[in-house]
Order: sequence, then structure tokens, then C-alpha cells
Amino acid sequence: MSSVRRRAWGSIIPALTVLAGALFAASASTARGTDLRDTGRTRITELITAEQRRTLVERDRYHRLRRDVDALSRAAGRADARVNQAQADADRLAARAGMTPIAGEGVRVVLDDAPRGAQDAAPAGATPDDLVVHQADVQAVVNALWAGGARGMQIMDQRVIGTSAVRCVGNTLILQGVVYSPPFRITAVGDPDRLRAALDASPAISVYQRYVRAYGLGWSVHALRRASLPAYTGNVAMKHATVPRDTGDDAAGGRPSN
Repeated sequence: MSSVRRRAWGSIIPALTVLAGALFAASASTARGTDLRDTGRTRITELITAEQRRTLVERDRYHRLRRDVDALSRAAGRADARVNQAQADADRLAARAGMTPIAGEGVRVVLDDAPRGAQDAAPAGATPDDLVVHQADVQAVVNALWAGGARGMQIMDQRVIGTSAVRCVGNTLILQGVVYSPPFRITAVGDPDRLRAALDASPAISVYQRYVRAYGLGWSVHALRRASLPAYTGNVAMKHATVPRDTGDDAAGGRPSN
């Protein structure tokens, strides 16, 4: 009986040794920094990257189709006086609507998150939200520049118009399906002095500048002798609009989050 037990243990011990070795190797791998949660983060990053590529492909396709439609409209205008007149009216208003490139003197505003480690030096009670640029901050700059008489505007590498929607998720900006990370650059063509004065007069920007001083958020304004902006290429869904007689910023007592 004892010999049978010895034979049984003799076959089990090597198997236990192999299993223990495998567990030790897995433990060592984890100790070196392998984290199962990284797999989930990697998948999310890959998904975002894939969606950004798909967005760019679809945007290029949209631009091609838009050029085709424009060419067909102009061709139809040669045979139909009404279409030709409508096309002439559209061409006349294209520059004011932002549908043509524009160049001239202007300003560039740059907003950025606080540097890494800023929370350690921040005043007591500071939260991560205090250290990043929010949607309302970008929108405040855009509103002030329009109020200052900007003839055209660009956020990052995209031309924007009065109906362009600015969206922030976390500390990233989403504009017409494209995701951007800070620093956020806003360029406007117009009289630099008037544009600077409008920025200085904005209550919302005054609030942002308090956070610049307290938490180290990035803020800079540079005059440009010449800024070249591309034509707006996004969709225009508005059916009716009127030009307001008065523009200005809403007063802001605090700095809203996204």
C-alpha cells in the first residue's frame, strides 16, 4: 500500500512543481508592472484612434462630394437663369459666410492646461477640474473675438463660423468630429487692437485669468501681421438668420466646468 502511495505522490509532485512555476512566472510578470487594466485602456485608445481615422476618411469623402455638387450646380446654372442667379448670390455672400479663405492681420490666443505637478503647488482645495481648460473657456475667447469684429476665425487647423459648436470632453476639444489636445490655438483675422480690447473686456475671460494666476493655466495673446485662414468646409444647417445689432459677453461670476 505504501508503495502505491509513493508512486502516486511521485507522479503528482512534478505536476505541482510545474504549476507552481507557472504561478511564480505570472506573479513575477505582474511584479514587473504588467497590469490587466492596461488591456482595457489600450483597447479604448485603439478604438478612439480608429474612430478618428474613420472621421478623417468620411470628412475627405464629404469634401469631394461637396465639390462635385458645386460643380454640378455651376453646370446647371449655365442652362438655367434661376440657378445661375442663385449661384451668383451665393458667391457674393460666400466671403461673409466664411466659405472662402481669408488673410490679414489679427491675433492668436493660446489656452493650455496647467503643467504637470501643478496641483502639488496649487492652493488648498484645488481640484483636477481647476487645472484644465474647459469648453466655456474656449467659447469665451471665441465669443469675445467675434464681438471684437473678427472677420474670420480658426480653432486649431479648422475654420469656424458663427454656428460652429465647440465641445470639450475631459481635457480634449472636439471640433467637427476631430479630437484635439491642448494647447488650444484660436486665430482671428481683424483689427488687433479691437480684438485685444474685446478679450480684455470679457468677464468670462477675466475669470479664466484668475485661474491662470492661481493655478498656472496657460494664456497668451499674440498680434499677427498676417494670418491666413482656410475656407470653412463644414456643414451649414441653418435655414434663417438675422445679424444682431448688439453683441457682447454674458457676465460670468464663476468658471463653469465642461
